[in-house]
Amino acid sequence: MTSWLSRTLAKVVFSVALLGIGLTAGASAAPTNATPPSGTVKSTHGAWSIICDTPAGATSEQCVMMQNVVAEDRPEMGLSVVVLRTADNKAEILRVLAPLGVLLPNGLGLNVDGKDIGRAYFVRCFQDGCYAEVILEKPLLDTLKSGTSATFIVFQTPEEGIGIPVDLKGFAEGFAALP
Repeated sequence: MTSWLSRTLAKVVFSVALLGIGLTAGASAAPTNATPPSGTVKSTHGAWSIICDTPAGATSEQCVMMQNVVAEDRPEMGLSVVVLRTADNKAEILRVLAPLGVLLPNGLGLNVDGKDIGRAYFVRCFQDGCYAEVILEKPLLDTLKSGTSATFIVFQTPEEGIGIPVDLKGFAEGFAALP
């Protein structure tokens, strides 16, 4: 694994396992230099893929809905956007992995269809990136399901936000198909 995205995917797998959710994620909209996902793509819904794997020590297959994106004008600035259910099936989480070098105190901004939704704060960093995550409560989930495009905003300085587009086509169908 030599590309940033390939290392990022490995970190997604590692960190998700560390957080007790234990699943392997791969890419649906990955750049051509990325290695294939280590899980199995079960289905594709617009820009989103459902990727499943049975991690070591787990008794059942676990799945995520995922999309990898890169800023159009900044190829080094990519995000992995993952939606998953907790192991106890009590909550859904939106987890975004951003590369190192982002300004952590500003958090990760989100706009859907031009409307400011708010910010999520980064919760932890590993060698290849930093994670922001939120519980997908009904208002945010409904916004993502009904939206057409989202923009996640990371900051490299307090004044410089970098918008990274995320296609919401297929989000509602993919979420409904997420086991």
